[in-house]
Amino acid sequence: MLGPCSCQLSSWEARQSAKTWLSHAGHMTRKLYVRCMLNIWGVMLFIRLSWIVGQAGIGLGVIIILLATMVTSITGLSTSAIATNGFVRGGGAYYLISRSLGPEFGGSIGLIFAFANAVAVAMYVVGFAETVVELLKNSNAIMVDATNDIRIIGAITVVILLGISVAGMEWEAKAQVILLFILLAAIVNFFIGTVIPSNNEKRARGFFNYQASIFAENFGPDFRGDEGFFSVFAIFFPAATGILAGANISGDLEDPQAAIPKGTMLAILVTTIAYVGVAICAAACVVRDATGNVNDTVVSGMNCNGSSACALGYDFSSCKTQTCDYGLMNNFQVMSMVSGFGPLITAGIFSATLSSALTSLVSAPKVFQALCKDNIYRALHFFAKGYGKNNEPIRGYVLTFIIAMAFILIAELNTIAPIISNFFLASYALINFSCFHASYAKSPGWRPAFKYYNMWVSLFGAILCCGVMFVINWWAAVITYAVELFLYIYVTYKKPDVNWGSSSQAVYYINAIDSALELTTVDDHVKNFRPQCIVLTGEPMARPALLDIAHSFTKNNGLCICCEVYTGPRKLCVTEMNSGMATKQAWLTKNKRKAFYAAVAADSFRDGVKSLLQASGLGRMRPNTLVLGFKKDWKEATAVEVENYMVCPLLSESSISTISSMHVGEFNQRLLEASSQFKKKQGKGTIDVWWLFDDGGLILLIPYMLTLRKKWKDCKLRIFTGGKVTRLEEEKMASLLSKFRIKFADIHIIGDINMKPNKESWKFFEEMIEPYRLHESCKDLTTAEKLKREAPWKITDAELEAVKEKSYRQVRLNELLQEHSRAANLIVLTLPVARKGIISDYLYMAWLEILSRNLPPVLLIRGNHKNVLTFYS
Repeated sequence: MLGPCSCQLSSWEARQSAKTWLSHAGHMTRKLYVRCMLNIWGVMLFIRLSWIVGQAGIGLGVIIILLATMVTSITGLSTSAIATNGFVRGGGAYYLISRSLGPEFGGSIGLIFAFANAVAVAMYVVGFAETVVELLKNSNAIMVDATNDIRIIGAITVVILLGISVAGMEWEAKAQVILLFILLAAIVNFFIGTVIPSNNEKRARGFFNYQASIFAENFGPDFRGDEGFFSVFAIFFPAATGILAGANISGDLEDPQAAIPKGTMLAILVTTIAYVGVAICAAACVVRDATGNVNDTVVSGMNCNGSSACALGYDFSSCKTQTCDYGLMNNFQVMSMVSGFGPLITAGIFSATLSSALTSLVSAPKVFQALCKDNIYRALHFFAKGYGKNNEPIRGYVLTFIIAMAFILIAELNTIAPIISNFFLASYALINFSCFHASYAKSPGWRPAFKYYNMWVSLFGAILCCGVMFVINWWAAVITYAVELFLYIYVTYKKPDVNWGSSSQAVYYINAIDSALELTTVDDHVKNFRPQCIVLTGEPMARPALLDIAHSFTKNNGLCICCEVYTGPRKLCVTEMNSGMATKQAWLTKNKRKAFYAAVAADSFRDGVKSLLQASGLGRMRPNTLVLGFKKDWKEATAVEVENYMVCPLLSESSISTISSMHVGEFNQRLLEASSQFKKKQGKGTIDVWWLFDDGGLILLIPYMLTLRKKWKDCKLRIFTGGKVTRLEEEKMASLLSKFRIKFADIHIIGDINMKPNKESWKFFEEMIEPYRLHESCKDLTTAEKLKREAPWKITDAELEAVKEKSYRQVRLNELLQEHSRAANLIVLTLPVARKGIISDYLYMAWLEILSRNLPPVLLIRGNHKNVLTFYS
């Protein structure tokens, strides 16, 4: 028993544990915050921001920064919402998108995002190489020329970075803090430099400290060459792409749900302030063009024409006719020149470029590895393998190295940057759309801990990203989306075996419910009739021919429900039924059968079928047609089994029975062929329709729908009907079919359909039913009554005499079928009516047996007199 001291100790331990957890969570947030800032404060801050503000001016330059910030802030909010809606594993943006929108979107953007990170390595390395080449220029130590030196230095740098990445990154977290301090010191050094009085050398290079005239002169844009607002934005935008640096290592964070929102949003805020501050300060201190010659001073009496440099004593007018080397527009090392201590800016550039390159070099393989592990693209599974205790994606590193090396050879930062912008904007568009889609789906599983987001803001962010992509470079945007669409279609077609509970599934559900409800408000119309079938297959794989023929006229046209009835002890039946539901539905999906599987547990087969007919379907999507196979073993079956089978056509609105030509005693090979006879292409044959009774047109509609299928399209319809054999009757029938818009090859009117069958056929029928006859007329009344009580299922002499004409008709029909349709691919025939209490079960089964004797596959159809065909379009 615990005393008070134990309770107090437990409480103290709980508080200490909470403090430890909070401290650890804070450490994780700081780690992610530092990583994001290191990536955002990259190459653009130090060697392109001055050029950007020179081209766009202070006004549009700040708008460019804020536009990029708007995109990244909205994306950051969406990322935070998705990241706090469950456990985030490795894979960064790929993981967030794939688990939200599903493998189709996730797979396509995963490849593009990994590629973008690989190209980003090249961008940062080229930025580093540019700075090194600039230092070589100042020392007159150029190896070949500026462009080739960038390639050489870039190639050497990326090889070293690859070696560091493969060797291990355990030191990275500690190194990041040091690198961040260097960056902060470099930025502060720049601001200090702006207030240190300029000297003659710096003035000659365009730096005059803060001047109102320079601020005013640089406030408006001065786009040169082919540059414009969006082309300059495209070059700047990669500076903002570091927001996903933290999400990309989500698998390495112990609590990504807490770290990602705080670290990402704080990094965006701080870095945006820094970018705006540096841009304004640089443009308020440095003119756009300068010669760098200390002797280019103003001559007495010279007209300045509003030039701020001229008013400050320097003549840079020669820059109008020739390219100068200094000023915002020409010198990429403006920050080094302005700073109080130039080497510290160089150290900052090295820190920013190398840390960002290293981060991208690590991020790209990890994202790619996560994609490959999910096996969405089976050909890429080779790159899923990891090595060592940290499961390092060595193969991914090598692939990233090859891609980066290829882009380093371009050796032009302004060319590489727009490519990255395009890919990152596509990724951000899908992240925002993922957040919107998940919110719109209203799935109970969507409950992010981060509440500061809005679904419509996320949608706006997605549209904004797409719009910016097209105005930056419309053909690059088209190519990007074409690649995404191709990858999306590929994944959709391949259907990877994954289930991530994506918002797409939730939207499918909502749309299905809404559509079903809307359908209930629409009245039935004959033009919209479609067969909605309960198919008594039992296990779907048990009766392949029955499922194939039903699927042939329901696929994309109607509802198909494969049904199975479990009979026996209720508890055992329910257990067996539930355990097989998912497997059997999966079998249908795997075999590309657009059908549902349904099962019931019942005391008898009859009760099960009643339940299925009454309860299956939803709203207007309720079955209207029963499809069942012929009970081939009816002769050996018990009376109860035959009675249960017979009840099915009686219960249904419309019924279709399939009878195979395979009978007892034939070879197993023939049975195997029969099971797959509707899978193969039917070739140039015929479907013979024996329209003997007006059932509403179902017997015509089903064969017509079969001819719409690829396997049956070469088969022609031949129509057979009873009546007087005259030209006028054929023309009437042809006119009727034309009005129904049913294409047919031939019409045959059978005049002798009501003749008696020949003696051999009738004898065969009598021999078939002999084991099931009562023969009560040959016995005395008492014996006859006793026999009726003992075997009520047997065929009485009175019944046989009462329906003798109908029996004659079935036997005669078989003779006519053998005469006219023996070579048909399929025979479609009116199903005889089975009237309860008038026709005994065994007599009716004998009718069906004799009808199909020695014939190709027979499809027996009986409508319920409800019209399913119309003359009107």
